[in-house]
Amino acid sequence: MGSPRVVVIVNPNSQGGALGRKWPELADTIRRQLPFEVVRTSGPGDATRLAADALRGGAEIVVAVGGDGTINEVANGFFADGKPVAPGAALAILPYGTGGDFVRTTHIPKDWAQAVQVLAKGTRRTIDVGRLDHATAAGPDGVRMFVNIASFGLSGVTDRFANRSKKRFGGKLSFLAATTRALFAYDNQRVRLIFDDQPAAAVDMTISTVAVANGRYFGGGMFIAPEAELDDGFFDVVALGDFGLADFVLRSRRLYDGTHLALDKVSHRRARVVRAEPAAPGQVVELDVDGETPGILPATFRVVPRGLDLIVPASEPRASAR
Repeated sequence: MGSPRVVVIVNPNSQGGALGRKWPELADTIRRQLPFEVVRTSGPGDATRLAADALRGGAEIVVAVGGDGTINEVANGFFADGKPVAPGAALAILPYGTGGDFVRTTHIPKDWAQAVQVLAKGTRRTIDVGRLDHATAAGPDGVRMFVNIASFGLSGVTDRFANRSKKRFGGKLSFLAATTRALFAYDNQRVRLIFDDQPAAAVDMTISTVAVANGRYFGGGMFIAPEAELDDGFFDVVALGDFGLADFVLRSRRLYDGTHLALDKVSHRRARVVRAEPAAPGQVVELDVDGETPGILPATFRVVPRGLDLIVPASEPRASAR
């Protein structure tokens, strides 16, 4: 049996062009393990289109080279109108750059040579995917798939600031500056949450951020959903309630070590469907999906059970070779 057809998607401008400059060396490491084809992005959204084209053209494995934003774009190429483009095809990840929240959950190594070995071995885990139907500030409503975490509130404002500051700073410095600005600019908002299509049990609450989690980490290593599983058919919905600046200063460590679920201002529950909307008319609550701000509330988050095959380390929990 021959090798699977592998298409690798690369953004040569990633990390200020560092990936493009280093690509010949990185590509040689892959080539020593397995044959592959490469396609290059040239702008936002290209990775989604290129992934879809590769799958329709018969690719069996599509590889995202980069961080969480690239992974999200490539994963979206596996779906059209929320349905799989090529059932049975698999997503693989070769981490590059600063954003690595999703690979923390999947245990994909950040070391390039080790990650290539995982790709070559081809062990698969079938994971859930999130579907996000959301409003936008202008124009038609949008649909976005996600494999890690979608959130809203302070996180959305942070992303908006971060995406603006990328023109002046890069990587972690940009995110730190954006987070600081957002903490001072954001006022906690009232939202209504409806779980599993039960409006009679709707919850109105004041929130800093609500994370609708398939994976466990977001925001540059924040262990926001320590009990989340990628293949259990549920989201873990973690709401940071009426947190003020002092709460973040005094309790930030707990958000990174996963002990925050015990705090009075934090709530946690599991659901297959989450509907979120502003509690007050005209209030703008911004969304965050892997560092991008695709739109605003109202939004509906739905689990797509076992919607995607992912290449993972053979020792990764619940992995199975096929």
